[in-house]
Amino acid sequence: MTASPARAQRFREFKMPDVGEGLTEAEILKWYVQPGDTVADGQVVCEVETAKAAVELPIPYDGVVHELNFGEGVTVDVGTVIISVDTDPGAGPAAAPAADAPQQPAPSAEEDAEPQGRQAVLVGYGAAPSSTKRRARKQPAVPAQPEAAGAALQAELNGRAAPAPAVTPVPVPAAPPAAPAAGAVSTVGRPLAKPPVRKLAKDLGIDLATIAPTGPDGIITREDVHAAAAPAAAASAAAAPAPVAVAPAAVPAGGGERRVPVKGVRKATAQAMVASAFTAPHVTEFITVDVTRTMKLVQELKQDPDMAGLRVNPLLLLAKAFLVALRRHPEVNAAWDEVNQEIVYKDDVNLGIAAATPRGLIVPNIKDAGSKTLPELAAELGDLVATARDGKTSPAAMSGGTVTITNVGVFGVDTGTPILNPGESAILAFGAVKLQPWVHKGKVKARQVTTLALSFDHRLIDGELGSKLLADVAAVLERPKRLITWG
Repeated sequence: MTASPARAQRFREFKMPDVGEGLTEAEILKWYVQPGDTVADGQVVCEVETAKAAVELPIPYDGVVHELNFGEGVTVDVGTVIISVDTDPGAGPAAAPAADAPQQPAPSAEEDAEPQGRQAVLVGYGAAPSSTKRRARKQPAVPAQPEAAGAALQAELNGRAAPAPAVTPVPVPAAPPAAPAAGAVSTVGRPLAKPPVRKLAKDLGIDLATIAPTGPDGIITREDVHAAAAPAAAASAAAAPAPVAVAPAAVPAGGGERRVPVKGVRKATAQAMVASAFTAPHVTEFITVDVTRTMKLVQELKQDPDMAGLRVNPLLLLAKAFLVALRRHPEVNAAWDEVNQEIVYKDDVNLGIAAATPRGLIVPNIKDAGSKTLPELAAELGDLVATARDGKTSPAAMSGGTVTITNVGVFGVDTGTPILNPGESAILAFGAVKLQPWVHKGKVKARQVTTLALSFDHRLIDGELGSKLLADVAAVLERPKRLITWG
């Protein structure tokens, strides 16, 4: 029986949106509401972590929270319903959408009843409506061939109409055939099971084809999978060798281990670094430079009224030196287009700053950094670092970068061979500044010295261009007055 439009619209389902950059999944970090709480349109109901940042999600409905479909710490695919809201709680009890019904590509009754032209509240909200509708099943007068029945039911579970098979009458047996014994391999097409049940079987290492279904129409249920897993576990335990008694003194101390799922920012970083390392041919060059004058300038700028309230540090002057060098060598600010086999030269320098956060390494960038004055650059750099540490960096702030700086010196490291941020042309590592013996004006003196390392994409930047860029950065740090003469 079809629900009336008013009844269908009462329970509204909010799906995990695409919060930007085409991300396919997000982890629910925290729920701010519980079933029974009243919510208003635009109210933040949860915080999720994508592969790039933590994002707060607002609900686009007024009403009372009916159900939270997932708990905290669960990673959910974009387009999956995460919360349902009763938009007319004063109407009395009503049947809500089934929580564990499989997601079908065909529109539900609630979606059919939606007013036309509704605009998405968030990017990627909901799935595009489909014109495909499920055809009502009719009971055949005589049993169909097993293969045809299995194909029709599988097509229905997949949300599409099956081609009409030729039905061949067969004699009706005197008694229904016995169900296959547990462990028997099915010969009738693909086993029938809902997506969550398939995932459970995969996680437990159970082949669905070996399970005897007990659900309606021959569908394998979660209970069937658990029942099949129990004998397998018992058999595995029985096959294991008997434990050998070991004296406590023979057990090595600290022999345990701890496993942490790789997800969110750390998972995205790992995938990006592997992709970058094996697609862009990296070249890394090094230079050691006397930065004594730059360190003195840092102290002077801290007392400058124009820099009042701003954070002034060596990283700020390195960033300015890098931008000056890029202005002298603009062909470095480019990207490789593999699809079209083109080099794309960028007009604006979007300067990325690698930031270590509790959720992992992220690289937000300052848009059009080359046009910023020193006070503007200091303000943006301070905001970027503070936002990253709070875990509030948006996906947009981490997209579109062209070059990056990574400050490994804050960890006391001399230098390193940094890996390019995917899609960028160069990355500059800033090592620790240390007091070292240095030949200055013909005499050995104690000077403040650091080592810079520049990694670049050799498809875009040859050795000459990379060397000139790195030498110019070092030259500015050695004599910071070049910020004026070259800037």
